[in-house]
Formats: sequence, C-alpha cells, structure tokens
Amino acid sequence: MPEVAAKNIQPVDVAVGILMKPNGNVLLGQRPAGKPYEGYWEFPGGKVEAGEAIVDALKREFVEELGIQIISAEPWCGVEHIYPHAHVRLHFYISRDWEGEPQSLEGQAFAWQGDVGVTPLLPATIPLLEWLGLLQNDVSNVPL
Repeated sequence: MPEVAAKNIQPVDVAVGILMKPNGNVLLGQRPAGKPYEGYWEFPGGKVEAGEAIVDALKREFVEELGIQIISAEPWCGVEHIYPHAHVRLHFYISRDWEGEPQSLEGQAFAWQGDVGVTPLLPATIPLLEWLGLLQNDVSNVPL
C-alpha cells in the first residue's frame, strides 16, 4: 500500500510493552518472517481488539507472544506513525513487574538490551529508545 493511502485510513491502536529490568535493560523482539518489516527489532505488543482496554490488550499480547503475566504496567507515552502498509497509534506502557520468563511462543527472536546493539530497528522504535535514555536520567525531559 502506498504511503499516501496509509495516511487516509483510520489509525490502528496498538498496545506496546517495555519490560524493564532493575538494571535498565529492556526486552526487544524481532518481527517474524511473513510480517511487514520482517527481521526488524521492536518492543513487543499487538493490536487492540474492538472494545478492549489498551492495558488488557497489552496483557493478552504478552501471554500470547511471550508466555508471561504482566502484574502492573504504567502508561508512558503515545506515538502515531505512518508506515507504507499501515497508520498506527502506539500506546507504550512500562512494566517492571511480571511473572515468568519470556519465551518465544511465535518463533520470534528476542533479546534483553541495555545499550541497544540489535539492528535494524523498526522506525517507530528509534525515538522511544532515545526517550528511555532520558527517562533513566531525568523524567522531566521525556515527551508525553
């Protein structure tokens, strides 16, 4: 789909989770084969179903993709991004409290990252990594 066409469609709401360990490392997953931007790294999450609360979508996606239970997650920021194939409204949550160890339930690779060394990164992920660096240093500088 051309980028112009994606601009004219209603944005799709997507719940995105940033699992953060006490040392500041975050979990990134690699998009599986057959999906747009396959092989690109991103924060895990997925589409919000009709009538579903965003935090409930986040919890559902983390069970389905990684086999973990989110105990608590705080809303952090929202970003709209227009890809050639879709217009998305990303709702980012930070979770420091979950049960279980992440597993690759959809065949995706994932990696805990401090100084991010995986590439390529999904375009909408790049500014979030910069903002996370600010968050760890000074919360007042993070755009909301």
